[in-house]
Amino acid sequence: MVRGARQPQQPRSRLAPRLTGTVEKPPRKRKSRSEFALKEIMSSGGAEDDIPQGERKTVTDFCYLLDKSKQLFNGLRDLPQYGQKQWQSYFGRTFDVYTKLWKFQQQHRQVLDNRYGLKRWQIGEIASKIGQLYYHYYLRTSETSYLNEAFSFYSAIRQRSYYSQVNKEDRPELVVKKLRYYARFIVVCLLLNKMDVVKDLVKELSDEIEDYTHRFNTEDQVEWNLVLQEVAAFIEADPVMVLNDDNTIVITSNRLAETGAPLLEQGMIVGQLSLADALIIGNCNNQVKFSELTVDMFRMLQALEREPMNLASQMNKPGMQESADKPTRRENPHKYLLYKPTFSQLYTFLAASFKELPANSVLLIYLSATGVFPTGRSDSEGPYDFGGVLTNSNRDIINGDAIHKRNQSHKEMHCLHPGDLYPFTRKPLFIIVDSSNSVAYKNFTNLFGQPLVCLLSPTAYPKALQDQSQRGSLFTLFLNNPLMAFLFVSGLSSMRRGLWEKCQEYLRKINRDIAQLLTHSRSIDQAFLQFFGDEFLRLLLTRFVFCSATMRMHKIFRETRNYPESYPQLPRDETVENPHLQKHILELASILDVRNVFFENTIDDY
Repeated sequence: MVRGARQPQQPRSRLAPRLTGTVEKPPRKRKSRSEFALKEIMSSGGAEDDIPQGERKTVTDFCYLLDKSKQLFNGLRDLPQYGQKQWQSYFGRTFDVYTKLWKFQQQHRQVLDNRYGLKRWQIGEIASKIGQLYYHYYLRTSETSYLNEAFSFYSAIRQRSYYSQVNKEDRPELVVKKLRYYARFIVVCLLLNKMDVVKDLVKELSDEIEDYTHRFNTEDQVEWNLVLQEVAAFIEADPVMVLNDDNTIVITSNRLAETGAPLLEQGMIVGQLSLADALIIGNCNNQVKFSELTVDMFRMLQALEREPMNLASQMNKPGMQESADKPTRRENPHKYLLYKPTFSQLYTFLAASFKELPANSVLLIYLSATGVFPTGRSDSEGPYDFGGVLTNSNRDIINGDAIHKRNQSHKEMHCLHPGDLYPFTRKPLFIIVDSSNSVAYKNFTNLFGQPLVCLLSPTAYPKALQDQSQRGSLFTLFLNNPLMAFLFVSGLSSMRRGLWEKCQEYLRKINRDIAQLLTHSRSIDQAFLQFFGDEFLRLLLTRFVFCSATMRMHKIFRETRNYPESYPQLPRDETVENPHLQKHILELASILDVRNVFFENTIDDY
């Protein structure tokens, strides 16, 4: 993920770990630990001549591995964040050294304890770096299994209390290492939906921050408290709770499961394209976020991933398994996470992704961003005359949404217009725009004849619906968790697990029927069917139709701007206003006892 210039009215904690493909910048370089190794040996064991040669060599070898690992780790931040090939060999070398270092300290712990003075927090720091490597490997590859590997190392640090003695030392920088470890662990747990662990970690982190600020009277107390506020708001972002019989909260996952996407019928004619790359862009001004990951970005990220599989927790280099050991299922699409990128950053990542897109593959662009509207009238109506969505700049945003221009005769230079995406329509392109000016992207022209689809959010929601924009967009929630979105618009805030599972099963039936409506339609644009062979895109398309049909049937969604749209347009009578689909939605509402919020004879009401 990249970050552009910081919005002045939205403070961001410098202390939370960034969700980027690089590591944070290290402190000023100090002298190598190995320079002091023999001095420490002498201080702990008497004269240097009394130290056995083998033990002296053990300390020297350990210091060498420790120095080498730090050099390689710090070098990760200099790798380009875009492009999928340049970084692999460097990551491999780094994993090699950390593998040796981890095994070396295990095999020679007693000598290192006696002669080097190895402390438990130093072991914890090595384990934390390994966890970070796995985490960054996940960001580079989108392989969710490596999140499990990061979790196993972070969890071991906590279980073995590697950082427990840090608070007894009068070194605030060591306590900050411990706090950063907690913040990184929380990010990994959020991505794995381990919310119970997250809550325990937040409580522990809160206690650690209180102790840290009390003991050292530091200036960064406000920023660490902001970290706590951000993660607390992130945890509470879902508008509906699923409860067990004992009122404990059920943690639901929204990644693609084996039975997630509707299966293709035999003989169904669809394209053979597969989703290879996705740019997930978040630039909403006031939306809840943690570690440069907004709620909308988090939900879309999970909608584009499969459930993680457990890998053997060994220190082998990721991605280096023999082909026979690789999972048979297709990999997740590669993702770039861009939090408030500038226009130039966004375009750089787009160009890199476009360049490396394999044959018969699709590039997906997800835009969750503040709308930029045109001012005045234009003599023409081209792809730069309808506005678009905001990219990052240093200027203030007025009222969170409306962009005031310094010169009304010029177009907004920080806007991503539909025309800016035209060069990338030379290859199959799937665009999702969640914005107050999403309709600007209806004004596309398919210049190159490649498959092109844009799914566009409503530009406004009914005033009667409680404003949840800070906790994420309703449109994106439908694409990520359609049942939760359906419950929310129906006025429900909690549900028992048994009923939830019953509704999920019925929703799978609805998705299967929507898939048939789309593939059997005689007037649908072929671009939709070109993308329908990919499981992720198929699920997004069926959820989009379900979202649109639900809103059109709902009694408070009565304005045109309340409805999602698409480019090309879907045939309404065969899809979003199909009587068979409307009957399904009413049946789902009946199961939930909320049929009264929907129109019974929807078509007659237009």
